[in-house]
Amino acid sequence: MIILDTCALLWLAAGSDRLTVDARKRIDAETIVAVSAISAFEIALKYRDGKLELPLPPRDWWSRVMDHHRVDVLPLEPQTLFTAASLPRIHKDPADRFIIATAFIHKAPVATTDERFADYGVSTIY
Repeated sequence: MIILDTCALLWLAAGSDRLTVDARKRIDAETIVAVSAISAFEIALKYRDGKLELPLPPRDWWSRVMDHHRVDVLPLEPQTLFTAASLPRIHKDPADRFIIATAFIHKAPVATTDERFADYGVSTIY
């Protein structure tokens, strides 16, 4: 399993070269590619605030991207929330802390360019 952070998901969907060739190869080779449900929240907020352009409203865009790229959505279960709350305060972004907690629980690497993820001991793919 590989977990995509929100930016990696956006880059995958857009076919962006910001997702490195190595990261793309690993994603393509993985049987399970997933995102935390918090990424839907982040995308919806950025779209609402005019910080993100999408070809469709966020809810429709999300459904199409999940289906097209066969991405699983990992829910924000209480265990994830408690784990995120117990993390050291290295990263102030709560959404990223949920993604980090999800990676811990699933023992999965995260496709991200955020170097602070590694400060938590999470394996990252750039």
